[in-house]
Amino acid sequence: MLWWLWAAVAKTRTGPRFFRCSGTMSSTESTACTAGQGMIHQALQLLLQRSLTFLLCPQAVLLSFKWQDVTAVLSVGVIFKEDERNDILAVADWGQRLSFYQLSGKQVGKDRMLNFDPCCVSYFTKGEYILLGGSDKQVSLFTKDGVRLGAIGEQSSWVWTCKAKPDSNYVAVGCQDGTISFYQLIFSTVHGLYKDRYAYRDSMTDVIVQHLITEQKVRIKGRELVKKIAIYKNRLAIQMPEKILIYELCSDDSSDMYYRVKEKIVKKFECNLLVVCSNHIILCQEKRLQCLSFSGIKEREWLMESLIRYIKVIGGPPGREGLLVGLKNGQILKIFVDNALAIVLLKQSTAVRCLDMSASRSKLAVVDENDTCLVYDIHTKELLFQEPNANSVAWNTQCEDMLCFSGGGYLNIKASNFPVHQQKLQGFVVGYNGSKIFCLHVFSMSAVEVPQSAPMYQYLERKMFKEAYQIACLGVTDADWKELAMEALEGLEFETAKKAFTRVRDLRYLELISSIEERKKQGENNKELFLADVYAYQGKFHEAARLYKKSGHENLALEMYSDLRMFDYAKDFLASGDPKDTKMLIKKQADWAKNINEPKAAVEMYLSAGEHMKAIELSGDHGWVDMLIDIARKLDKAERELLSKCAFYFKKLDNPGYAAETYMKIGDLKALVHLHVETQRWEEAFALSEKHPEFKDDVYVPYAQWLAENDRFEEAQKAFHKAGRQGEAVRVLEQLTHNAVAESRFNDAAYYYWMLSMQCLEMAQENEQQKAEMLQKFHHFQHLAEVYHVYHSIHRYTEEPFSSHLPETLFNISRFLLHSLTKETPVGISKVNTLFALAKQSKALGAYKLARHAYDKLQGLQIPARFQKSIELGSLTIRSKPFHDSEELVPLCYRCSTNNPLLNNLGNVCINCRQPFVFSASSYEVLHLVEFYLEDGITDEEAVALIDLEAPRTNTRENKWQETMSDHAQSLRLDDSTDITEEDDPFIAKLSFEQGGSGFVPVVVTRAVLQSMSRRDVLVKRWPRPLRWQYYRSLLPEASITMCPSCFQMFHTEDYELLVLQHNCCPFCRRRIDESNQ
Repeated sequence: MLWWLWAAVAKTRTGPRFFRCSGTMSSTESTACTAGQGMIHQALQLLLQRSLTFLLCPQAVLLSFKWQDVTAVLSVGVIFKEDERNDILAVADWGQRLSFYQLSGKQVGKDRMLNFDPCCVSYFTKGEYILLGGSDKQVSLFTKDGVRLGAIGEQSSWVWTCKAKPDSNYVAVGCQDGTISFYQLIFSTVHGLYKDRYAYRDSMTDVIVQHLITEQKVRIKGRELVKKIAIYKNRLAIQMPEKILIYELCSDDSSDMYYRVKEKIVKKFECNLLVVCSNHIILCQEKRLQCLSFSGIKEREWLMESLIRYIKVIGGPPGREGLLVGLKNGQILKIFVDNALAIVLLKQSTAVRCLDMSASRSKLAVVDENDTCLVYDIHTKELLFQEPNANSVAWNTQCEDMLCFSGGGYLNIKASNFPVHQQKLQGFVVGYNGSKIFCLHVFSMSAVEVPQSAPMYQYLERKMFKEAYQIACLGVTDADWKELAMEALEGLEFETAKKAFTRVRDLRYLELISSIEERKKQGENNKELFLADVYAYQGKFHEAARLYKKSGHENLALEMYSDLRMFDYAKDFLASGDPKDTKMLIKKQADWAKNINEPKAAVEMYLSAGEHMKAIELSGDHGWVDMLIDIARKLDKAERELLSKCAFYFKKLDNPGYAAETYMKIGDLKALVHLHVETQRWEEAFALSEKHPEFKDDVYVPYAQWLAENDRFEEAQKAFHKAGRQGEAVRVLEQLTHNAVAESRFNDAAYYYWMLSMQCLEMAQENEQQKAEMLQKFHHFQHLAEVYHVYHSIHRYTEEPFSSHLPETLFNISRFLLHSLTKETPVGISKVNTLFALAKQSKALGAYKLARHAYDKLQGLQIPARFQKSIELGSLTIRSKPFHDSEELVPLCYRCSTNNPLLNNLGNVCINCRQPFVFSASSYEVLHLVEFYLEDGITDEEAVALIDLEAPRTNTRENKWQETMSDHAQSLRLDDSTDITEEDDPFIAKLSFEQGGSGFVPVVVTRAVLQSMSRRDVLVKRWPRPLRWQYYRSLLPEASITMCPSCFQMFHTEDYELLVLQHNCCPFCRRRIDESNQ
């Protein structure tokens, strides 16, 4: 059986191509073919797979084939879409199937059954749709996915070919009987709108719901033709050929866009219009309205007199919504879905095209078939107004008196009965919400933001401020809000003005309105005065002054002009010679001169107005001393406040003489004393305090503080004594001491602590009640002074790269300090630094046992990073040294001749006799001194007198040496058998003590022992009362020791002389040494 078929290639990437190819093919043979393009070659390969015999001509593709146990392919269509990467090949065969393939041969989707034999296939409108004709004698329209949408036209014979005119919606159809038909396809808009949600059909089978405010979109896909769409609140109804789908929103959120299926009505309906409510759907069929439940049951039906032209849901409770219905005969009805009776609202002579009801349902807008917009009052049925050139109308959902209508390419906005405001706009108005107008243009719905300035100004022209405010709330610019606020304020509509100024955040005018409202509450009702205040705030000063004068408040006009520095205008409102107003005007004029940087003129005006204080302040701020002198000398002495202000500026401008003159004029002696103190004119202050003893504290206390700040502590001490401020003197020194410690000036800290101790000693001498406390503080401060004095050398050794001290000195210092810190560690003193110095010097001098102990102690302390490596290395290397100390370093007790260990748990005392060691204040070696005490009944003066007697005694030590002479040599021999006996020196006998005792037994001497002593061998610390003197005996008279007469610190004479030469003072108490004393 031989068949013939015409087929055409739709479009390729490079445009239309024609080719020629010949060959035959059976089920057992293979055929070769050649093609001009690879794309067509792949299409033909697909045809070869269907076992065809074909012939192609250069002008058209003529296919000839034999049916050999396979289904014949009747038509092929190829399309390339720019938004897709692959070309799609549509294949229709007489197996009544429609298939889609990629050019690689891979099938796209499933086969679609046709129920007729296809003879032609063609793509339509750039591949969005497919035209298909054949044995069903009609041309059908399919989607690009193969979903049948409907028939284009019925024919009397088979359709052999159908083609679409490029880039148009025209279709040509050729039939078997030779008939050629030409069709135009028009796709109607299927859509629905409710407030800000718009649903429309897309690709004939899908529905897109768009939120017109947020611009969100959601697509609901379908596989059938969408015939009708209706949307209401959270409901969406979609009618398809055989069913109606009811969707609902998943939540009550106004921005939610997720719909889900609520109900399905599987039934075929024919209707002109579809409306959905909360629980019902409404079908419009010519004159008939049917109300169905979501289950498909017909609940109610209404039959109208004429064709239904427009239907709209106007809201209501769920299940009782109201419908607005417009008929062709001009009748307009309101129907409730739960009521079988229709209510006639009104009847007009022309057919209804569009309807809408105002927000309060009191007005009805109708567009008739003559393109006229008519607005009626629903209650009175009165025609309020009508406007021409309208094709659709919508009331504003937020404003009762505003509507808009479109027509003739213009958008018309009408407010109340004002003239229409026009602007260009293409399309149909379908909704009006606030300042947004929803417009449908061709197939696109858009939300147009329309400023409401024009209708607002229309209301303002008629002084309808509240209505203008309602319009402004729909959306106007800030400038419009400002204008509304000003107009309402001038119209004394304060409530509206307050709201408008709040919108623009103008606090200045809000304060004005608030003050006016407060005055109204107090009973003030002068509107002219209120309006004058408004004009003054707006800058309309002359109008404000006129109203002030008219209302009898000329003083307000005077005050206004004065505040504005418009003094020439202000003079016109001065009352007849009122000195009070004149003074006020001059004062304000002076303020203005001050502000414009003319201070001298301002001072003169202030003086003329009697404002002496402002004149003084202005003169003082500018440093005009001469002007201040003139003012002060002209003022009466009773004007104490003004004169005090003048004196204050004299002090500030460094003219204490004029300040003193002013204080003397007003007799303010206390201020005069403070002036002398502040300017440090101490002689005048002392002279004044002598005449007036009540100011003694006011003079000497600041004087003492000044001396202390200038490091003149001895003078400061005397000053504090004169002022009777002993505690203040101590506090000043304590603060200086604290600062020295905080700044690591330990040498200064030692000196300040010594000063504090001497201060406490003097206070103990003067105040018997505080004697015990002050003596305790004295000993404590003496100890701190000695500790900080020693630590100064340790600190310099650890912080500075070089040290001036010998290793033995550093060793003695660190060892002394370690023994002194057994109970507490003062602030600022580092045990790490002390142990580090001790460890290094002990290791260097051979005191390995002591060095090991120091390194062990360091391991338990927090070590700075800069010492870490050195300490760790020292801790390791000390292990290689013998576990004993060098005997040369062991200290000797000069009382009991006991060698003491370098590490003494008892501190700086002998482990045997408990006698405290006496150290040199420079090298901190143990001095050969033994402290002794006087026997009861011997006074300090008597003891010194006995020592000064110097009773002669034989010196047996000189006979110990024996000289031998011969011809060739001369020799000296020491006779060891000759010892110093107790008879030679009675003090030696007193050194003995009872062995095995745990307590300290002091050396107590009698008068005979004192008399036997030499004055050169005894050192006396002559402490002031209430302390007793301390006595020390040198056991090696040939080794000279020097004691400072101020701080009583002991030194080797050579060390002391060297230190005095370096510093010209005692290194401990800083007492100056005169050359005569040296």
